[in-house]
Amino acid sequence: MNVQSNSYTFIYASVMVLIVAAALAFTATTLQPIQQENIRKEKMQNILTSVGIECSRDEAVDLYKKYITTSYVINSEGGIVEGVEAFKIKLAIENKKVLAERQLPIYECNKDGAIYYIIPVRGKGLWGPIWGYIALEGDYNTIFGAVFDHKAETPGLGSEISTAWFQAPFKGKKIFDETGKLVSITIVKGGADPNSPYEVDGISGGTITSKALETTLLNSLQPYESFFKSKAE
Repeated sequence: MNVQSNSYTFIYASVMVLIVAAALAFTATTLQPIQQENIRKEKMQNILTSVGIECSRDEAVDLYKKYITTSYVINSEGGIVEGVEAFKIKLAIENKKVLAERQLPIYECNKDGAIYYIIPVRGKGLWGPIWGYIALEGDYNTIFGAVFDHKAETPGLGSEISTAWFQAPFKGKKIFDETGKLVSITIVKGGADPNSPYEVDGISGGTITSKALETTLLNSLQPYESFFKSKAE
């Protein structure tokens, strides 16, 4: 075959594309179990972080087994959904369902003799999804800890929701007001009222992400309201 011909160039290019595609497909298939395991460990790590247990991703599995004593799924009326594993629930899917059909996971953590209730949250940020976990104390009202993350928020601005300095002030805040109404947490631009149990400081320059997280928290906690109230009585 004439290596200078157009047909040779076309055949050569086609063969190389097929070889590269096959190699990429093989690599992706081979690495998929490793990637899924890393995602599983990172999820455990984030759940633990919400209750102040800092660990590496590799340490997360053993510590998760130690501290997360039980997990379960409820419906919007507060009833237990049998036969469903909380850890396998994907909020991105659940949030698309009508409220009556949603499956709502809860993780219980036993730490230093106290039980904390960890609730996953997920919503839309400025450029992509934002998510995290809120840990509540035994009164189902007081926040013990919080952790948030994002896919594509602006570096140095909205991305700050994933930093410890932003998350720390959530500790000790309340999600129900004095009348028993679920108000969640307001993220205040320009500084929260230091005496308010329902406000935290917003991110300077990251107002849109801050308000998106505020909406995410309210929308994520509201489906649990019946459960919280029944347990707190």
